[in-house]
Amino acid sequence: MSEPLLAISDLSVEFATPRGKVKALRRVDLSVRPGRIVGIVGESGCGKSTLVSAVMGLLAGNAKVTTGAIAFEGRQLRDLTEEQWRDIRGRRLAMVFQDPMTSLNPVMSIATQMIDIQHRDPGTRADKLKKAIHWLGKVGIADPEQRIEDYPHRFSGGMRQRISIAMALLMNPSILIADEPTTALDVTLEAQIIHLIKQLRSEFDGAILFVSHNLGLIAEICDEVVVMYAGEVVEHADIRRLFHAPAHPYTQLLLTCDPARIDSEQRTLPTIGGTVPDLAHLPQGCIFAARCPSAFDRCRMQAPPTYTIAEQHHVRCFLHADG
Repeated sequence: MSEPLLAISDLSVEFATPRGKVKALRRVDLSVRPGRIVGIVGESGCGKSTLVSAVMGLLAGNAKVTTGAIAFEGRQLRDLTEEQWRDIRGRRLAMVFQDPMTSLNPVMSIATQMIDIQHRDPGTRADKLKKAIHWLGKVGIADPEQRIEDYPHRFSGGMRQRISIAMALLMNPSILIADEPTTALDVTLEAQIIHLIKQLRSEFDGAILFVSHNLGLIAEICDEVVVMYAGEVVEHADIRRLFHAPAHPYTQLLLTCDPARIDSEQRTLPTIGGTVPDLAHLPQGCIFAARCPSAFDRCRMQAPPTYTIAEQHHVRCFLHADG
């Protein structure tokens, strides 16, 4: 098996707030191997965006990485200076954000922005413009030779997201991080963007880290899935095993709540009872124990370690302590 491009081990992140320290991530382990699409799924507030922000070195000023390591292509990202970060972002690590209008400069043409991305590469402006036009065509922008001179407001939401993807892939990064790239789009445009990512996969040399709360999207494009709950990774498995044999009670309930799995007409949608714990005042035992229908005394007293229950299937739950 190939060495991972990205290896996160025992990562914990906390935020300083007036209420105290909010422990947004705790003991997170994750690896991304070449050519793989790894999905990160979970409820809003589970730590998905905090995790990818830590990988990109874009955490807020009140955030602090308290423990753990983030290794990318053999380098420890926590040790990088800001100048070294600028050399990696865009070239080796690229990101597509939720809302393309917040990542595109509204007062600069698409041509200017895509040429500026290539400022570290040798070559003439004409060469860089040609490469930018090539990628606009790859992501489905019609008549890219003319449209590249337009400004972001001249494009629809779906086309702006396509442009953001083209910008992210322009430098052929090792890992593309897509942080809920379809959240701001309607269902039709969402389907188009997912189809585009699947098409580009065969031409993209690196790996993709795909963040979403939509289980349907994760099932559509990912090879493996990381399930997060309240700042912890509770399950990690390949896509087929996770959807057909989920091991953690949270994963099982999450799949039960997927509207696509409801095969009969109902007046109410299934939900997970209870509330997400306060990350500033964590419970003593398992983070999911208060909402878990299978919890027992040990769950409420002790935080479970991660158990390996099959090849490439890991779960943080005492129900699998015996393997």
